[in-house]
Amino acid sequence: MNVFNQALIAATLVTATTFAVADTAVNKSAITAVSTTTVKQALTLKDDSKVQLKGYIVKATGDEKYQFRDHTGSINVDIDDELWNGKAISAKTPVVITGEVDIDYKPAKRIEIDVDAVQF
Repeated sequence: MNVFNQALIAATLVTATTFAVADTAVNKSAITAVSTTTVKQALTLKDDSKVQLKGYIVKATGDEKYQFRDHTGSINVDIDDELWNGKAISAKTPVVITGEVDIDYKPAKRIEIDVDAVQF
């Protein structure tokens, strides 16, 4: 492999790494830029709408499924196990969840939040 090819490969790797870092920074800022939504508001939003909710996980309802509650109501949320980072919480632990509205229409309309991040 000549020096030109080595330089081209190195430049490509640096560009790809820079893009990946920039893309991650954009994604993190997009998550933090979401304004806080209430459960009542979230229930009226369109599918895939970004939301940030402040409240409490009040109970587990199934595999990675939980009931979330704030002062306006409750909604089912889907939280992947790795998002807990090994932290145990109770129904009195305040949390901020960030994710998106997920609406299914079959067999009946069901609205839940697909959670991307949990802050304690």
